[in-house]
Amino acid sequence: MRSEALLLYFTLLQIAGAGFPEDSEPISISHGNYTKQYPVFVGHKPGRNNTQRHKLDIQLIMIMNKTLYIAARWVNIKLTWKSKQADVDTCRMKGKHKDECHNFIKVLLQQNDDTLFVCGTNAFNPCCRTYKMDTLEAVGEDISGMARCPYDAKHANVALFADGKLYSATVTDFLAIDAVIYRSLGDSPTLRTVKHDSKWLKEPYFVQAVDYGDFIYFFFREIAMEYNTMGKVVFPRVARVCKIDRGGSPRVLEKQWTSFLKSRLNCSIPGDSHFYFNILQAVTDVIHINGRDVVMATFSTPYNSIPGSAVCAYDMAEVANTFTGRFKEQKSPDSTWTPFPEDKVPKPRPGTCAGTPSMERYKVSNEFPDDTLNFIKMHPLMDEAVPSIANRPWFLKTMVRYRLTHIVVDNEAGPHKNHTVVFLGSEKGIIVKFLANMNSGFLNDSLFLEELNVYNPDKCSIDGMDDKRIIGMQIDSKSHALWVAFSSCVVKVPLSRCERHGRCKKSCIASRDPYCGWVCGEPAWPGLLSAADHDVSVPRRSAFEQDVEHGNTDGLGDCQSKQTSFPSLFCPFLFIPCAISLISPDLCFANWMDLVVGGLGR
Repeated sequence: MRSEALLLYFTLLQIAGAGFPEDSEPISISHGNYTKQYPVFVGHKPGRNNTQRHKLDIQLIMIMNKTLYIAARWVNIKLTWKSKQADVDTCRMKGKHKDECHNFIKVLLQQNDDTLFVCGTNAFNPCCRTYKMDTLEAVGEDISGMARCPYDAKHANVALFADGKLYSATVTDFLAIDAVIYRSLGDSPTLRTVKHDSKWLKEPYFVQAVDYGDFIYFFFREIAMEYNTMGKVVFPRVARVCKIDRGGSPRVLEKQWTSFLKSRLNCSIPGDSHFYFNILQAVTDVIHINGRDVVMATFSTPYNSIPGSAVCAYDMAEVANTFTGRFKEQKSPDSTWTPFPEDKVPKPRPGTCAGTPSMERYKVSNEFPDDTLNFIKMHPLMDEAVPSIANRPWFLKTMVRYRLTHIVVDNEAGPHKNHTVVFLGSEKGIIVKFLANMNSGFLNDSLFLEELNVYNPDKCSIDGMDDKRIIGMQIDSKSHALWVAFSSCVVKVPLSRCERHGRCKKSCIASRDPYCGWVCGEPAWPGLLSAADHDVSVPRRSAFEQDVEHGNTDGLGDCQSKQTSFPSLFCPFLFIPCAISLISPDLCFANWMDLVVGGLGR
């Protein structure tokens, strides 16, 4: 392990000597002594100290219909779903520790306008149920969570509803051997990936699923079979399946996907020898930027090496185009993988959706000829990788002791909603905020706006133990809030810290923060905008001054003596409110967002 880390270190040094981009410095830094003012939800009533409470074991958070849902265990505000004692006893009999034999929520989805779909590990016997969103009343009978939810809370999974059908990616067994991409519920046949076939999936770690066009796209990382002669090499992948896929014939791929294809994601620093970031950590939903649909993803170096992270962006049109390219094949177990000759690919083309205009002859997938079905069964991997926009990372962090593991995006930041701001979460409780610059009408470079430490050890530690890993992030642009989940707490972080500029116009303009601007002639204090007066839709927004593109402060004098700390209830130079509620932190979530905790009691 140490030798691999040293090898990476010397590789970085060599690339650095050949023009490896240096890490940029943030315009602003906020340490923990400043961010500790932010409200924290810890799941207990005021006055209870951290040595007397249990760890929440938060698994995920999600905003739906102006409500923040927290999937955890132990402490609950409105909803408790406990494992039955028989399931707990069986879990213990199978050798699991008592702390593992609880019901950890791993799937939390809005099924329709009225229904919440929830799945939990249920003491290693996964189970799913539905609730009314308004009352949190259980609806109908519980159903099996197999292939919909993992058995173990430590296993990664993704799920989404599209056209009334549930698409999930997880493992189907107690030992986590059978990885699957699965469709269930709704009016379409149940389908899955081929079982125990390493060409399809090889120890995948699922990261994200998105509904786009005629397909569901799955983003994950897995052991690369095309590099099996070099040991366990992990590659980032994107796979897709047709939403109208109905499986193969009784002879080939019956009850299995006929449209499953996958390709490598390329996030690398170009040069004579490309430096690849292969550990896919997080992927956004599809974001519409300047007329194009993109996803952004965070990547890192392997965990047994020196920490390094990158953000790459991918045009969904380019992703789709990759799946029309050449296939990759391995002629024998010992041979190298090579491109499959295009003239030998059967027709209709494998991986194409049946029933589309180009496939009028085949109305449903089970009508495909055996040649096409056999080909897709043996050749799910594409030869070309999906290139990132501009063929290089958009943001790099290589000289720090943490990896970036989460990403959320506000693509309508600022008073005119014409800026894109990206927030990145790390394994050390650090939030990185950067501005996505545009050049020639599209993504070009990034500006490192802020770095802030949002972990609050006084409120989030359990028995003196700190777990600073960020578990999840949700952005609520309308309330100007970033919700950051750790294993034992959730912190509400304003999207900006405009109040730190006090009365200094130069500092405000130099911040280049789309959320901050200078206002002249306000009644309370010159240049100060009250949090109660934040509506950016009014014509007065034209009076705001900012220079996000250049941060030009020519002609503005220094004003250290004019720096003033104002209460957080007021937001100087702010377009969107960032007021800190005076409500008790232990009650703040329920009051701010009509909080519902999807919890799991013991």
